[in-house]
Formats: sequence, structure tokens, C-alpha cells
Amino acid sequence: MTMTHAVFTPFALLGRLTLGVFAALGGPVLFAGQGLKAAFTPRWYLTELMKQLVRVGYLSLPVVGLTALFTGAALALNIYTGGARFNAERFVPDIVALGITRELGPVIASLMLAGRVSAAMAAEIGAMRATEQIDAMRTLSVDPFRYLVAPRLLAAVITLPILVAIADILGIYGGYLVSTRTLGFDGPIYIKNTWNFLTNWDVISGLIKAAVFGFLIALMGCYHGYKARGGAQGVGLAATLAVVTAAILIFAANYVLTTLFSGAG
Repeated sequence: MTMTHAVFTPFALLGRLTLGVFAALGGPVLFAGQGLKAAFTPRWYLTELMKQLVRVGYLSLPVVGLTALFTGAALALNIYTGGARFNAERFVPDIVALGITRELGPVIASLMLAGRVSAAMAAEIGAMRATEQIDAMRTLSVDPFRYLVAPRLLAAVITLPILVAIADILGIYGGYLVSTRTLGFDGPIYIKNTWNFLTNWDVISGLIKAAVFGFLIALMGCYHGYKARGGAQGVGLAATLAVVTAAILIFAANYVLTTLFSGAG
């Protein structure tokens, strides 16, 4: 190895790493741009959109609702245990309501949806890629982004805020049940404290997060499914990558949005 080659090898490795990072980020960004363009310009496939609204929203309601109910119940117990050390048990209704509406409701519902929906989207579109159905669509002059991607993006953005609103109600109700049945709180006072403490922005900020998370969930499912290669093994890998990347992006976006919202309301 010459001296010149030894000197420039680290720079070559750094260059390849930098190009790889930009390629990894650029692919989903360009895909998202194409998906948004297809979602907000005609032609729309309303039948496919309605089908995705049912799959993404209605069929996800049981798992999201149960998760939120038990999360609210567990949160109330933990806050009571911690608050008892400082004689601050009376703040249980306030912290449960705030934690559910601003953070746990959107995040927990989104993670449940990522596990259920993002993997299903990736597997479905990946199977279509493996069996050359997407190529057949192009042959028939059907834009795959309008028929496959746009309905899924719109369905996730529309339904996840609705699911989160339901999750907020059930999560607060779970805290209410535990607090009144186990911890000795008075029911009407608990409800009054919750109602007086919450602001409109607490709820709205959580719903905005839900819309962003829904977009990320659908985007990762469609992107990894669309890029799947290698038959059944590639489809399985695409489903796994969709869930993992969606979960990571949810946490990252949650931090960014929480930072932006912390000074609002």
C-alpha cells in the first residue's frame, strides 16, 4: 500500500458512508413526494380509499382501545405511587389526562398501528412487487402511486387522529376506573379535576402528532413494500424494516413535535 493510498483511504470510507446516508434518506423523501403528489391531485381511487379506511382505522380500533385503557390504568397506579412519596396524590387526575392526551395516546396508538398496519402494507405491496403485479399496472396505464400508495397515506392520516381521540378517552377512563375503584378517589371530583385541568391545546397537539405519525406509518409500509426484492424472503424483510423504521421515526418525530409544541398553548 502506498503512502498516498493509505492517507486517502479514510476519506474514501467517509465519502462512501456519506453517500450511503444521503441515498438512504433520499429514497424515502423522494417516495414521499411522489406519494403526496398522487394523494392530492386527481385521479383518486375512492373505492380503494374506503377499503383502506376500514383496514387501517376500523379494524385497528380494538387493539388501540384496549392498549389505551390498560395504559391509563397503569399510569394512574404509577403516578399515585410516586405522588404518595411527596403527599401529591391529588395530582393523579391531572397528570393522567396530560400524559395520555399529549404523549401516551398518540405514541402508543401509533406503535400499535405500526405493528399491525405498516407490516401489512409492506407485505401486501411487496407481494405484488414479487409477482410483478405492479409492473402489470404500469402496462395497463394505472399509476401504482395513485392506486396503492395514495389511498394508504390518506387513510392513515385520516384515521389515526380519530383512533387517538378514542384512545385518549379510554386512557383517561382507565385511570378513572383504577383511581375510583382502587385508590379511593371520588368519581365526580376526579372528572371535574380532569375537565378543568385539560386545555384544548393538550388535545389538539396530540391529534396533530397522530396525523404526522399516521403519515410516517403508511409511508414506511408502502416504501419498503414497493422496494422489496427477492421473493418471499424479501417480502418478510420489507415487513420487518417497515415496522422498525416506522417505530424509530415515530419516536424521533414525537421529540421534534413535543419540542415545537412545548412553547405553544
